[in-house]
Amino acid sequence: MNTITPELKSEIARELKALRENHGGTDKSFATKIGINPAQLSQVLSGNYFKVLSDANWISLARQTGVSLKGEEKWVTAETPVYNRITKQLNFAQDNSVSFVIVDDADIGKTYTAKEYALRNKFAVYVDCSNAKTRGDMVTAIAKGFGTSITGRYRDIKADVLYYINNHAFKPIIMLDEAGDLDTAARLEIKALWNATEGNCAWIQIGADGLREVIRKGIEGKRVGFVESFSRYGNKYQRYTPEGKEDRDKFKMQQAAMIIKANAPAGADIQKILVKTKDSLRRIRTELKKKV
Repeated sequence: MNTITPELKSEIARELKALRENHGGTDKSFATKIGINPAQLSQVLSGNYFKVLSDANWISLARQTGVSLKGEEKWVTAETPVYNRITKQLNFAQDNSVSFVIVDDADIGKTYTAKEYALRNKFAVYVDCSNAKTRGDMVTAIAKGFGTSITGRYRDIKADVLYYINNHAFKPIIMLDEAGDLDTAARLEIKALWNATEGNCAWIQIGADGLREVIRKGIEGKRVGFVESFSRYGNKYQRYTPEGKEDRDKFKMQQAAMIIKANAPAGADIQKILVKTKDSLRRIRTELKKKV
């Protein structure tokens, strides 16, 4: 049985149109970003799905647009305190080409917010550094996010990205999530990229205690580039959760309740689900898939 039904393709195409509107670049660059060619993109956006893409292509597009192959409802974004504060800071950073580092507890919505920001805003690129640890993988991921060339020599891919950033009227933002996973060469490359785009691009590093520890050890050990790099991000960390355990637990419970309320079916016992999740945002999806 073919799981990529005409109805599913139609839903993916609708979501793809919304992504295209938020891309900001050309059709060619958007096609590069999502991994198909411009002719295929034109056909899909015009409603012609017959033998244009393989099932593998459709599955990839479903992942990128957040469409469930199982027919599950699309996740609703709850405007939690963390979501609102990070979004506000990202907007300011992009508008003013300001860079900063987010270091906060795991499982509070940092990654979700950054991904949503990239989906909803033009010239905003999200990179998961846990899957792009080296400088080559990181820069290629940035290039793919903007839709510039991702083939050929590394230095050419990098040069195209820098030219794209520095020679357009827009103000881009690059969000490096799980930045603590980057290797030494990649961290030095970030400094070089920041220098080459100063005043033209916002750079955001996102992580938890692991990122803080990487930066601390680099600065205290006087490793090349760490002091200079941290100064470019304001010499401080952005944090959103309260420091005290009691306040922090209350804060996390409030966030979890807001997300459950936004996504639970009508008549669901919000408090019961909240207790089962133990305030873990990652467990909310699992619990909501059960009969509630």
